[in-house]
Amino acid sequence: METRVLGRTGLEVSVLGLGGAFISRWGAADRKEARAAIRRALDLGVNYIDTAPGYADSEEVLGYALQGVSQPYFLATKLGGRPEPFDPRDKGGLRRSVEESLRLLGRDHIDVLLIHEPDRPRQYDWWENDESFHGPVNEVLDELKAKGVIRFTGLGGTTAYEMPHIIATGRYDVLLTAFNYSLLWREAEVAVLPEAKRQGMGVIVGSPLQQGALAIRYDEEVERGARWLSAPRRQQYRALYALLDEIEMPIHELGIRFVLSNPDVALTLSGSRSVAEVEANVQAARKGPLPQELLERLREIADMVPMRPYEEPFGLPFGRDYKGPGHAMAWRT
Repeated sequence: METRVLGRTGLEVSVLGLGGAFISRWGAADRKEARAAIRRALDLGVNYIDTAPGYADSEEVLGYALQGVSQPYFLATKLGGRPEPFDPRDKGGLRRSVEESLRLLGRDHIDVLLIHEPDRPRQYDWWENDESFHGPVNEVLDELKAKGVIRFTGLGGTTAYEMPHIIATGRYDVLLTAFNYSLLWREAEVAVLPEAKRQGMGVIVGSPLQQGALAIRYDEEVERGARWLSAPRRQQYRALYALLDEIEMPIHELGIRFVLSNPDVALTLSGSRSVAEVEANVQAARKGPLPQELLERLREIADMVPMRPYEEPFGLPFGRDYKGPGHAMAWRT
């Protein structure tokens, strides 16, 4: 598999990584299935795995699945959500969270430790309105880095306009941005990706398939269902499906290859929960970037809805109950 350099970390990472949320109890049917998917991903050249304390039992499943693995790989996890009740300004609690991650993962160090959603204060108020974005979490990150417990630091978030201000501090090595850079969603192009590039950060794109909304086709719902779908987005989907029919390409392949067509993106995360999904996504990634002519046509379709409608959730809930605007994890239920 192709590898790229993860920004100033210098790490040579596979262009397709494995997202840990879907190998938790939210996704895989059981731990043996999850273990098989993880091992198959490594066998096929995937060498970057991302998880978080907030992804149900993902860290524990990874620790089980990776035990005895000989292939080299990089592992990233996050700060946020543990211990409960979570206080993002409690340095002792943050240290204990990292200790628990190491225990569950069966590791003595973490390659990349990210602050989880520092751009959504209603989720975790890391900064208490400190416009310099300097909080106790930064002191803990510096301490852990000096001790060799973590190698690199990062940010993991979803916003298009708050996150660039945090990136601009220049404190962090890696950016994981999710739900805002894919076939139909391009908000990250406004400021997130340009600022990360200015800071020399390694860029990871999460949810390239919008939590399933771009993984398979939903022709029936696009045509006659999904009352929550805005008229412009519905027309945009129709245009995308017409293009897919013309080029005879699976939608998941188009979505993965689109993200990897951006040379400023080091890797994208695959939310695979089975061996079959791992193999399909790896096969798509191996086909490489899309031709320029196709990228230009995708730009025309993306421009039909240049900004996300307010009532639209991060992952369109095709085949699921609509939970209201802003619900990134609607697939859990």
